[in-house]
Amino acid sequence: MRKLTYFAAVSIDGFIGAPGGEAGFFTDYVDEEYFEFLKAEFPETLPTAGRRALGLDDLENKEFDTVIQGRASYDLALAEGVTSPYAHMRQLVASRSIGTSPDPSVEIVSGDLAERIRALKREDGMGVYLCGGSDVAGQLLDEIDELVLKTYPVVLGSGMPMFGSEFRLTEFVPDSVRAFGNGVLVRRYSRKR
Repeated sequence: MRKLTYFAAVSIDGFIGAPGGEAGFFTDYVDEEYFEFLKAEFPETLPTAGRRALGLDDLENKEFDTVIQGRASYDLALAEGVTSPYAHMRQLVASRSIGTSPDPSVEIVSGDLAERIRALKREDGMGVYLCGGSDVAGQLLDEIDELVLKTYPVVLGSGMPMFGSEFRLTEFVPDSVRAFGNGVLVRRYSRKR
């Protein structure tokens, strides 16, 4: 069975972006050591345009072959004229407001998102990468099997929480942590079953 992994950039105080969703400040911490780690361990999480610009089109997916993201995350790509931000993977976008996909390789999920993810997890293949959205992560909390949190050494004070959901205690078990010279920690957790 495939697993759903929430792979997220997050502040020390648990926010994935500013109140309006801005999160570009996290990229200020991408130095050579950290980038080499991402390229080696999670190459598929690098958007296709970035891979092409860096001459990394030949990187093979290591963990994921499918990505799910929310409409707000997808809108960031659309604003740049990119309709297929992860062309090297199967792409799904959770949205009730996008009627027709602007790209034939992007599936719009407007119905029961959790059921669609359960169906994906029953298929053969690699893992499913939950790219973002606070609301999407909140809707899929019961389906998330693993967290990979790239914790940046900043406090935002307020903003977009990791999970846009009501209070509910959900336990995960720490698997590993890796510290980088730039202050970033990459922590990996498995759902406690």
